[in-house]
Amino acid sequence: MPDIGDIIEIVTDIPEKNLRAGVRGAVVHCHGNDFHEIEFTDENGETLDFSALNERHFIVVWRAETRQWIPIAEQTSALVASLPDDAARQVLNFARFLSVQTCQSSGYENVAA
Repeated sequence: MPDIGDIIEIVTDIPEKNLRAGVRGAVVHCHGNDFHEIEFTDENGETLDFSALNERHFIVVWRAETRQWIPIAEQTSALVASLPDDAARQVLNFARFLSVQTCQSSGYENVAA
């Protein structure tokens, strides 16, 4: 559950706001439903936009409460959890492929043997 001060990353393009997937912003208000007011700034800290976004449009990448970045595995898990089953299965298959490639290039081909 996102909280005020958390840093989020958009996971889908929002063309009407000219926001692309990967853009980061800060949660500045939590509405009663699944919407959160997000402030987007430039590299100088100048506000570019405020947008009320549904939680399905973003993942949390940094927690204000703990002052820590969310591990990549948790970010990936949150993103995959929001995908339809077919797309999630494709991600799993690709992860398996990468795992095999990593093991082979590291000399771990026969670990299970």
